[in-house]
Amino acid sequence: MAVNVTVWSENYHEPREEAVRRIYPDGMHGAIAEGLTELLGERVSTRTAVLDEPEHGLTDAVLAGTDVLTWWGHMAHEEVDDKIVERVRRRVLGGMGLLVLHSAHYSKIFRALMGSTCTVNWRDAGERELVWTVAPGHPIARGVPRPLVIEQQETYGEPFGIPEPDELVFISNFSGGEVFRSGCCFRRGLGKIFYFSPGDQEYPVYHHPGVRQVLANAVLWAAPEDGVGEPLQNAHTPIQW
Repeated sequence: MAVNVTVWSENYHEPREEAVRRIYPDGMHGAIAEGLTELLGERVSTRTAVLDEPEHGLTDAVLAGTDVLTWWGHMAHEEVDDKIVERVRRRVLGGMGLLVLHSAHYSKIFRALMGSTCTVNWRDAGERELVWTVAPGHPIARGVPRPLVIEQQETYGEPFGIPEPDELVFISNFSGGEVFRSGCCFRRGLGKIFYFSPGDQEYPVYHHPGVRQVLANAVLWAAPEDGVGEPLQNAHTPIQW
């Protein structure tokens, strides 16, 4: 049975910035979905959703049919409706997998699930990033180059304001000397969460074969073992921002 993946992006930069549109003519969500299909074939069924759609494209029906949700956000975190955040949170607690990508570390949904600031140190100088596998036996690391070399990328650095990961799969170092926990696994309720930091809109990171391998592996890892998970009926806690 195919893993049903919904690839979500705020889709803020692509319509507004020609430089980003040249790199991602079908949006970052399009490139991510393409990579998953390329590597996983019939093992995955993908759909995309963006911020400007009704209910941000994340209706109850869409989420009910989603095994794994990938989330990319940057400029419009606060435009995401709190009701949708709560809807996604409950689905994760019920078993839906979640991949949180790059600057979505500061998304409402990731902060809600982590219970922390999720802040990072950062600067953008287009430096080289080396992504090192520190858990070579982990399923997400399967087939990933050691190191995975990304020639240009926004720089992230510690401290990273997250709880201690349940599993740390990758750490990165940058040309300027920064180090960062770039691939972190968490479990919340019945759901699996993977945070992966490479993926700034200014660079073609989601076309990178190694990055696509990580995301494909992560989708298979995060998928609920018994198919689509169910929302927890008693999991409602109002979120305050």
